[in-house]
Order: sequence, then structure tokens, then C-alpha cells
Amino acid sequence: MQAFTEQRSANPTDDTPDEIWVCQHPPVFTQGLAGKAEHLLFNPPGPDHIPVVQTNRGGQVTYHGPGQVVAYPLLDLKRRGYFVKEYVYRVEQAVLRTLQDLGVTGHRVAGAPGIYVRLDDPFAHAALTGPTDPADPFRGLGKVAALGIKVSRHCTYHGVALNVAMDLAPYARINPCGYNGLKTVDLASLGVDVSWDEAAGRLAQHLDSFLAP
Repeated sequence: MQAFTEQRSANPTDDTPDEIWVCQHPPVFTQGLAGKAEHLLFNPPGPDHIPVVQTNRGGQVTYHGPGQVVAYPLLDLKRRGYFVKEYVYRVEQAVLRTLQDLGVTGHRVAGAPGIYVRLDDPFAHAALTGPTDPADPFRGLGKVAALGIKVSRHCTYHGVALNVAMDLAPYARINPCGYNGLKTVDLASLGVDVSWDEAAGRLAQHLDSFLAP
């Protein structure tokens, strides 16, 4: 992914077609450029040891594992005609539409990239209202999709991860995305029975649509 982007961004006349890679990873913690060691709460050695990989994406620490759809849009934003802020909005919109297909209402939280759901009723359509509590900005919410990107000479890589049906226990070893106490959920824990293949196909389709020029 990084080599693909470096090759194309190093050549101002490069016409390599954009791609979207969709996959799932073996268990791994990834740390972003701004990542702080204190957000890794513990990671004991042994047969269940999960490696920590340093990356050059934005954001703090997160977890990837089987049962999670990870999508990496490798796009030339200059060619597509929009800037980074709109790119992030479009990626999040693709996740929101994927959740909508499955009957779940996702939400944005200002200043905290990713998509969240109401824990008490993830299927309710009402928008979040009122200012968040500074002491607990995620009260009543769970994070179902994480976003971490990198842009090099207007070319994007890294991307978005949607939790479908995975082992959520490793999230207890970190402060997800740098937020102490942030609850992480997947579609299975919300009561949504969907296969990885179906969720991946829907997300890929919506990314292709929302990221169009």
C-alpha cells in the first residue's frame, strides 16, 4: 500500500488507476504517528500475544482482527477533484450508508473521526442532540468503525475499519483511538447477523460510489 502510493506520488505525470483494497487482518494493534505509549494499557506475552505495529497513518492506537472489514482507498485526490476534509466526509458517509443498509443508524461525533452508534438503541433514527459532556463525550455511544488515513502528495492510503463479527476482547488492552473508556462494538454485538463477505461487499460498493469524482 505504501509502496504503491510512493511510486505514484513521486511521479507528477503518473496515471495509475485508483484502487480500493478490502481485506481483514490477523490480530494486530496499530499505532498512528501521534500515538502515545500510555494508550497501550497492557499486552502480555504468551500464546495470545498480539503484536504492536507502528504506522504512518494519523490517529492513535487501534486494533485489527478477523471479522473486521478493512478498506484502503488508494486515490489521487487531485484527479478526483476534492480535498482531504471532503475525502474523510465521503469515507464516513460510505460507512453510514452501509450501516443503513443493515438497519443500523450510525453517527458522527465532532472532533472524533469514525462512526458511532447508540448503545441503548442502535436502530433508532433520531440524530444526536445537544453538546457532548466534556467529561464523557462518548456517553451512551459505542464505536463501530475507525478511520485513520495518510495523504502523500494528494494520494491517499490507509483507510477505514468496520467491525462486523470479531473478538472484541483485545480492545480492553488499549484506549481505542486514544480515548479512555471508549466502548467498541461490532455489528454482531448490536444484534445484526451479516456475513463478512456481505458487509465487505456493501462497504466497497458505497466507497466506490461516494468517492467518485
